[in-house]
Amino acid sequence: MKFRTIILAAGKGSRMGSDRAKVLLPIGEKPILQHLIESVRASGVDGIPVVVVNLDTGDDVRETFGNTCEYAVQEESLGTGHAVMSARDQVGECDAVIVLYGDHPFVSPEALRQLVAMHEERKPLISMMTTVVPSFDGWYSVLRHWGRILRDAHRHIIGIREYKDAMESEQEIREVNPALYCFDADWLWGNISQLKNLNAKGEYYLTDLIELAVSQGGEIASLEIRPEESIGVNTPEEFALAERMYKERGLEV
Repeated sequence: MKFRTIILAAGKGSRMGSDRAKVLLPIGEKPILQHLIESVRASGVDGIPVVVVNLDTGDDVRETFGNTCEYAVQEESLGTGHAVMSARDQVGECDAVIVLYGDHPFVSPEALRQLVAMHEERKPLISMMTTVVPSFDGWYSVLRHWGRILRDAHRHIIGIREYKDAMESEQEIREVNPALYCFDADWLWGNISQLKNLNAKGEYYLTDLIELAVSQGGEIASLEIRPEESIGVNTPEEFALAERMYKERGLEV
């Protein structure tokens, strides 16, 4: 199977309080995005990933990474689903599309290889990474507001409940969604246009594809990764945590 990788890096990063693109901020003297690009390349999954940038910081990202990546521009901030749609032409023909976030520096090459192997073996509509925390105390508190993975009695994934929409019992679920996916390409491009923007921000969310696949009776496969690998950098506090983990735990690809 031929896999292509899309890395979403068009977020403005306003919560970081910096004029620079968030994905260019350094962790361990390397930009956040560089950690992930190196991981993708080391995995052997896709040598030249497609990076989705925005109009404001896209030139800086291109200047930093040059021809090690391909680039797509999300001209309006209309959500993660829209960002993936923006990359369709650059992705081209393939069997499956991996979608990662440029502010997740610690996804390992091994996790990517395992995701691909599972997708090749089971051929589901969607393969996704999940992570299970022992609690939401300590540094795990940064994952508290992530979506919860909902499963039926047979352990099949039946949905993702965003924290703000979750009942108290659902908020206690310790399996959360880092939003790292692999989609069957034909299914993805045939269904992504069905996403609706009926939410407070008027955005198209990639997570809604999970519910759509379930409603169609499609299989969703999951791979559990370590909580450390799932860390995203959206706030100064998460940036400080990522720096600390990089130094203390050697989380380098």
